[in-house]
Amino acid sequence: MTEPGPRRARAVPARVRIMGWLLLLVAVVSLATTLVTHNLLLREVDRDVNAALEQEAAELSQVLVEGVDRVTGQPFADVREALSAHLQRQYVDDDEVILAWTPTAGPILQDREEPFRLGEHPDVLDPILAAPTTSGAAATPAGEMRWIRVDAVGAADDRGALVVGYFVDRDRAEVATTVRTLLLVGLLGVVLAGAAAWFVAGQILNPVRLVRRAAAEITEHDLTRRIPVEGRDDIAALAEQFNAMLDRLEHAFATQRRFLDDAGHELRTPITIVSGHLELMGDDPAERAEAVRLCADELDRMNRIVGDLLLLAKAEQPDFITPAPADVAELTSDLYAKVRAIGDRHWRLEAIGEGEVRLDEQRVTQAVVQLAQNAVQHTEAGSEVLIGSAVRDGVASFWVADRGPGVRPEDAGAIFERFGRGSTGGAAGHRAGAGLGLAIVRAIAEAHHGLVRLTSTPGAGARFAIEIPT
Repeated sequence: MTEPGPRRARAVPARVRIMGWLLLLVAVVSLATTLVTHNLLLREVDRDVNAALEQEAAELSQVLVEGVDRVTGQPFADVREALSAHLQRQYVDDDEVILAWTPTAGPILQDREEPFRLGEHPDVLDPILAAPTTSGAAATPAGEMRWIRVDAVGAADDRGALVVGYFVDRDRAEVATTVRTLLLVGLLGVVLAGAAAWFVAGQILNPVRLVRRAAAEITEHDLTRRIPVEGRDDIAALAEQFNAMLDRLEHAFATQRRFLDDAGHELRTPITIVSGHLELMGDDPAERAEAVRLCADELDRMNRIVGDLLLLAKAEQPDFITPAPADVAELTSDLYAKVRAIGDRHWRLEAIGEGEVRLDEQRVTQAVVQLAQNAVQHTEAGSEVLIGSAVRDGVASFWVADRGPGVRPEDAGAIFERFGRGSTGGAAGHRAGAGLGLAIVRAIAEAHHGLVRLTSTPGAGARFAIEIPT
């Protein structure tokens, strides 16, 4: 008992993979956008806070440099008076605190509601006043505070400082709210993108599913299934190529079946003849010799039929002919020299074309020789047979004409079909062939994108011409 092979793991459907990759891309873009926005907003908060603190410091510095009360126009008596006057005229934000400080008076506060009474918390204020730098950040019960200090120095021990603080937690909370909103919107976008990706992937892959189903339903007995082609995208191109492949397969199978049918039909008769003669062959030497001769003759005919059928089958392959530039005049002379040995006829070279044409010389020679053999089969000894060629109007023609009985109109189409035989015309010694010669001639002409033209008048001969476009 044969051991079953390893089971192949079921792959993730292409539709799911497309949707997954698209969702991953949307999620990464959404997350990256949110992170970038979060950082930009935080930087903007820091920039606004620093700008507000620096503005307060610049204003006080300008007042100290001038040393004059802008309301009264009188110089300040000391640093304390300058700081108090400036302090009372400041309008600050809700998240901002401001105070003045002198060694003698201590903290000087504004009369307003503040988010944090900095002057009442020496544990926070004293480190700020003693800090070697003029700006920084401090942790307070109300949250993180960014601060800036402006030192004022007067005469002798007259000194003081202005401290401005800004609480950033509320602005940062607004940034966090904005980021959460972006995350929710991004999540909704991912969900919508997933639904859209599922739908779009289904539409894109629908022709692929049709190809898969069609491939599963195709057998050697039914190659007629085709996929409807819609649009002009890559999927439509895939469907077109698949249909073209099916056309080639159908054509190949049809050729194979036709070959088998033709071979089976035509070979049955010679096989029957050979079998009959062998069964009835007696002991008489003369009778045995005649039976052997007849059997050999039938076997030769079978060999010719098989060779012709194989040639016709090959004629439908792309490499049946190998075109190359050929001189028509030289090819015509060669053809005339070759056909003269076929039979005892009055061979005459009627015309020679001039020019160079791209064709397969061996195949064209094969076709003209076949036409010459037909002419010999349908004419009597000594009868005139004409060979010629011409190049005009973009067509190269090679013809064979005889003076035999001609072709009846009702036989004109049938004689080019496989095993199609016309009337013998009563030619002496004529023996009907397998009916494949003219089919081979037509196949060679069509392989060159040309045709075989028949001109005949019953009782006055026939003219067969191979016409190849140049």
